[in-house]
Amino acid sequence: MTRVLVVDDEPQILRALRINLRVRDYDVHVASTGAEALEVAGRYPPDLVILDLGLPDLDGVEVIEGLRGWTKAPIIVLSGRADSVDKVEALDAGADDYVTKPFSAGRDAVGPDPADRAPADDIRLTPTEWHLLEVLLRNPGKLLSRNQLLTEVWGPGYADATGNLRLYMAQLRRKLEPDPARPRWLITEPGMGYRYQPDPEAG
Repeated sequence: MTRVLVVDDEPQILRALRINLRVRDYDVHVASTGAEALEVAGRYPPDLVILDLGLPDLDGVEVIEGLRGWTKAPIIVLSGRADSVDKVEALDAGADDYVTKPFSAGRDAVGPDPADRAPADDIRLTPTEWHLLEVLLRNPGKLLSRNQLLTEVWGPGYADATGNLRLYMAQLRRKLEPDPARPRWLITEPGMGYRYQPDPEAG
């Protein structure tokens, strides 16, 4: 059974997510503080973490960093902070995706079933997302460095803006990948960059 750790200081959100996830046969553990989250995660290693950033004792980013010290389990940030700076900081710390409150406590709380994803015609990408995707698709199977992608998509003045790149790659995966936490096509090469990996059968 997949074990999910839900971390939030709002009791009603904890209750809603616990009920919805248990109905879907997940093994759910909850925590209302950062310290409790790290303790529970240590005792019951999660397969997925749903984490609020605004906790009473630790910032959610500190919790992400603590978890990333020993686990690769997907971390979905759940927060009322809509600012892109907060998103970039969370993704830089090791989060895999970012959901802004308010949100649906239904199936989408842990990501949609791959069979339920919208048809390709219904996917809307921003101009920057299109540009980034275009550069990757033009180089199938080729590792593109972070600096190369930043310079080509954003311009020469953005070579160090790696947070932007992480944010937009996460958005592309959320829109295009069947399972954004385990990407099939948009691959990260840690410390180096990204590449587009075509399906072998597609050729």
